Amino acid sequence: MGRYLIIVFFAFPLWGGEVNLELKEALNILKQKNLEIKIAQFDSEMKKIESKLPNAMRFGKIDATLSAMRSDDAGNVFGFKLQSREATFGDFGAGEFNPADPNVLLIQPYDLNYPKARNHYLTKVAYQVPIFTGGKITAYSNIAHKLYEMSKIDKEKVVAQKVFETKKTFHDITLIENYITNLSSINNNINRLESIVKEMVKEGYAIQTDLLEVQAHKADAQSMLIQAKLNREVAYQYLSFLLSTEVESIKKVNEMASLNIPTKKEIETNSFDIQKALIGLEITEDAVWIQRASFFPTIGAFVEYGSADNVIFNDFSEKDFYTIGVQASWNLFNGFSDSLNLQKAKIENYKTIAQVEMAKSGIELKVKRLQSEALGSLEMVRSDEVRLKYASQIYENYLAKYKEGMIPIGDVLVKQSKELEVLLKLLTTKNNYNAKAFELDTIIKQGE
Repeated sequence: MGRYLIIVFFAFPLWGGEVNLELKEALNILKQKNLEIKIAQFDSEMKKIESKLPNAMRFGKIDATLSAMRSDDAGNVFGFKLQSREATFGDFGAGEFNPADPNVLLIQPYDLNYPKARNHYLTKVAYQVPIFTGGKITAYSNIAHKLYEMSKIDKEKVVAQKVFETKKTFHDITLIENYITNLSSINNNINRLESIVKEMVKEGYAIQTDLLEVQAHKADAQSMLIQAKLNREVAYQYLSFLLSTEVESIKKVNEMASLNIPTKKEIETNSFDIQKALIGLEITEDAVWIQRASFFPTIGAFVEYGSADNVIFNDFSEKDFYTIGVQASWNLFNGFSDSLNLQKAKIENYKTIAQVEMAKSGIELKVKRLQSEALGSLEMVRSDEVRLKYASQIYENYLAKYKEGMIPIGDVLVKQSKELEVLLKLLTTKNNYNAKAFELDTIIKQGE
């Protein structure tokens, strides 16, 4: 029996979740296991591969083809023989040529016009490579690379968002834990008040209605405590979801997050949205060049090597052939569509320039709004902390007066309800402050 107990004892840590998890360790787990971060990483890796595709066009392409045909068409059969280097004068009907016949030129050679059906196997390897495309390949390559850079920013933004959510959840749990502690203390005070009222009822200094009021108030306070514990459980479940790891408990952090307000230079340099907008601007510039390339000729080269015969791969080197060539094409007129597309691309570029400036102004405005709201919440926190301190003192003062029979129990309960109200408001205000402080951190890249 003892052996089984030892096995269970040592196996238990494998089944349990993270205990007393520190924020720094949680962030490391987040970056390794969070599913949204993994998906963003996969997206970025796909964009990295796609960024290499346009540049691959510079190397051209090689195609190998094998064609098998059979025909009795006069033109085809003669062409087959000619391509396989087997054509003879007899194929032209030379056997039917009679110089003494005055109508010799009107003779229709039977062998030429009605040849026997022939097989034809054509094996060919062709290599095509672009020489000049007006800069299209370079522009497409630049766009693909910039889309990859944009995907990396998207991934960093996802990481920043998940870091924000993890930090906020740690602070939420800390706030709820402290809130539960304060609620438990208030519940203990209510229990103490209930005991005092019971004794006073026995001694005739209070009535049964006083006790019922206290017990009703006690039920309300216990309900708040139960709700707080449920909220804590939900917060732990969400943290476990973020980390893809079961978390049983954390090491508490400061209730209040630090407030980092980025400067205008930091916003323009490190803002995720502005960086993406600037890359988008560069993409529209490359798009203009793509449309401009339509006004230049396209030049390409090709090499072709193969062999043909009526038997597959027969005398391959004896009947082989090659072709080398260069081709240039230049569209001179297509109904002004090239000019219109170029104008459209330029307007899109101008539009993106305006959007970049709008993004800068929008981010700066958002920072100022969050800063104002965070500082406002911070002042409210300080005010609520003072109010909570006074509310506790006033409750104790009213409790003493009730013991002396100076005031009814209802006045005492009103003051304790006020204490509960201020405590809940303080929790809400601190939570709002933390949300604004962490949201400021998600606007720009943060140092590791």
